[in-house]
Amino acid sequence: MPPEATQDAIKVAEEGLKVPSLSITVAGSSVLGALISGNSNGFVLTSQAYKDDLKKLSDYGRVVKLPGKINAAGNVILANDRAAMVHPGLSKRACDAIAKALGVEVTKGTIGGLKTVGMAAAINNKGILAHPRASEAEIAVLEDIFELPVDVGTVNFGSPLVGSGILANSNGYFTGENYRA
Repeated sequence: MPPEATQDAIKVAEEGLKVPSLSITVAGSSVLGALISGNSNGFVLTSQAYKDDLKKLSDYGRVVKLPGKINAAGNVILANDRAAMVHPGLSKRACDAIAKALGVEVTKGTIGGLKTVGMAAAINNKGILAHPRASEAEIAVLEDIFELPVDVGTVNFGSPLVGSGILANSNGYFTGENYRA
């Protein structure tokens, strides 16, 4: 959770996801979802992450920085405890770092024609919600590598970038609220 999260928000998140929270920034930023990807085994952070960021997370699993120019880890990695799909432009070195930290097999791909697969879908160990423009071939690849059902949809009043609008684990999920003026 970002340091500016309220105690009420922290409590709701911890109860809803059934996990403890950690107050952290990554590379000085509170935009955590774009900069971190993780699963039950570990975390992959942007290459801009500070040593202190890595140290704080190391109590909870393996931690690596994503090497290379493409390094907004949360935007370019879609992962659960079984597998990971990553931006097709990631290097072998980056894919190896992801596989090591998360303890999963890594496959390159796109979702809805987008290379930023972490933004284009949301995943846990029970299922996947993908960008509404995901092709039948892309859905088949997702089903094959993750061995999970895939549905398509939007979040937060129609955003197709479901991965950027959902915080989820296998215990629950959070997305935007429906406010009316």
